[in-house]
Amino acid sequence: MRAPPRLYALVAAAVLSVVGTALVPTTTLAASGPATTTASVAPADAPSKPSKPLRPNAAPPKLRASGNKLVDENGATRRMLGVNRSGGEFMCVQGRGIFDGPVDDASVKAIADWKVNAVRIPLNEECWLGLSHINQAYGGTNYIAAVKALVARLEAHGITPIVELHWSHGTYTGGDSHCPGTAYATCQKPMPNAQYTPAFWTSVAQTFESDQAVVFDLFNEPFPDRATSDLTAAWKCWRDGGSCPGIDFPVAGMQTLLNAVRTAGAKNLVLIPGVAYSNDLRQWLTYKPNDPAGNLAAAWHTYNFNTCSSESCFNEQLAPVIAKVPFVAGEIGENTCSHGYIDRVMAWLDAKGASYLGWTWNTWDCSSGPSLISDYNGTPTNFGVGLRDHLKGMQ
Repeated sequence: MRAPPRLYALVAAAVLSVVGTALVPTTTLAASGPATTTASVAPADAPSKPSKPLRPNAAPPKLRASGNKLVDENGATRRMLGVNRSGGEFMCVQGRGIFDGPVDDASVKAIADWKVNAVRIPLNEECWLGLSHINQAYGGTNYIAAVKALVARLEAHGITPIVELHWSHGTYTGGDSHCPGTAYATCQKPMPNAQYTPAFWTSVAQTFESDQAVVFDLFNEPFPDRATSDLTAAWKCWRDGGSCPGIDFPVAGMQTLLNAVRTAGAKNLVLIPGVAYSNDLRQWLTYKPNDPAGNLAAAWHTYNFNTCSSESCFNEQLAPVIAKVPFVAGEIGENTCSHGYIDRVMAWLDAKGASYLGWTWNTWDCSSGPSLISDYNGTPTNFGVGLRDHLKGMQ
């Protein structure tokens, strides 16, 4: 069966400000973007011989949690400081390719030139699993091979790859529903589903279990709290899954997904986000999943339009989590096409020794994406200048 029409698009700036989530560009923007967006898919997905790494003989560390810090295999404290590379979550399900723009060695070197040491790669579970409605040119073994190739290119430049589930299966018609007319993984859903997501993480874990430099981010931006007014029920759904109030499909909770990773034999570092599109971590410690490997970090997302977007909120809600476990701001950004907000966020996270990654290394409109770059050579937007200069200044 052919993929459905492109049902996912930005539902105007008003939706963005309400839900507080990083979104892909509109269908119009994607269709009218530079020729490289679609024309570069085939060569970008093909194998590429890495050039000399930015830091000779450097390899990304095998990160693990130690108290509230991330450490490498030698026990040295590390931080992940980098960018997101969007595309793997939406291009394949829209039948347009695998990545949005080039992911060849030259484009990875451009990322490395910003002194980036981590890149987060959003994925689509239906494409990874090769479900029947996905164009097989962009799904299954072809999709997995392309992701593995990108991971290898990043590692060749000493960059930590973070593979993350962004779009997933399941019909959802409740609060903040983004694509209520389909069960397909064409938009963000409030929680992972029991039908496919555990199988996705089992497969991902088996693919990368021998490479502990790869980090796993279980689910982009859970929002079970938008499906029910009972916040306790939302957090229980977040951890335990099952039949959750206001959600139309059986849910796989964070504990189930973590179990899938560990049962597959992978001991890799795992990032687990909070609720409210990963912006609320107030009960993260209370409902923290049990990890036999003891290798978890809390994941948080923040934009200038989120509820928790002030230093007073950071101090009240985030500081207690940072005191207990490693902390990764998997997405930081703003829709102002400037960098005043992320400057404040980075300063606060730097003082706490936490990690952060900007959204996103894509050539979109920085006031609606938001986008860090205007071309894949790494020319920054007005927004991207803030992250680039900050990372370079830390060297």
